[in-house]
Amino acid sequence: MSDILTHTDAGVMTITFNRLDKKNSITAAMYAAMADAVAQAAADPAVRVVVFQGHESIFSAGNDIGDFLNQPPTTQESPVFRFLRGIATFEKPLIAAVAGPAVGIGTTMLFHCDLVYAGDNAAFSMPFVNLGLCPEAASSLLAPRMFGYHRAAEALLMGEPFFAEAAQEVGLVNRVVPPTEVNGYAQAQARKLAAKPLTSLIATKRLMKGGDQQAVLQKMDEEGRDFGRMLREPAAKEAFGAFMEKRKPDFSKL
Repeated sequence: MSDILTHTDAGVMTITFNRLDKKNSITAAMYAAMADAVAQAAADPAVRVVVFQGHESIFSAGNDIGDFLNQPPTTQESPVFRFLRGIATFEKPLIAAVAGPAVGIGTTMLFHCDLVYAGDNAAFSMPFVNLGLCPEAASSLLAPRMFGYHRAAEALLMGEPFFAEAAQEVGLVNRVVPPTEVNGYAQAQARKLAAKPLTSLIATKRLMKGGDQQAVLQKMDEEGRDFGRMLREPAAKEAFGAFMEKRKPDFSKL
């Protein structure tokens, strides 16, 4: 069975992380599948809304570290960058249903969603600094705008989890529901949107975004360049080596 499931019904395309045995960690092949699905949804007039969802126990543990080290994103055409550009430029409504941990891109992708519903067990984290890296998905731009600078600095510099209530307080999450209900609630909201005129949905989203798309794409490119450089540097090598060896990293000499 595929690690990414896609299903379209009544104008709603649902993209499901389906790698529960690996905590829905994302491989390059999964990014490629999601990028293709988002492109298909953008081009298909029958698709009016896209929903991302995981399992009631976990949304995504972020990148699959082994796969990531074997296939690091080296160009702007790498699957992860295709996926990020796809959701950043998607004209129709994007919804996410998040339960359990949402690590790294599991959190940063949410900045590009229009509605986010969370289980009360949701735990969001952006631990890039702890891996010797920098933010991605334009989160260095969008997190300060949404959270305010100091809260964004705490989330991005400390890299520690924050939970559903805090995520709702800073505007990342619209509503918190029980984990067993979050996917169903997101689907119900998606169907409400799908019943509305698509031209109005697209125009309203475009007007709310206020012409920020170019700034977001530029920030993604800037982050991507720094991310790629830092991936080859000693701090990241120590962080990933420690992860694979199941030990605490030592950055004292870096």
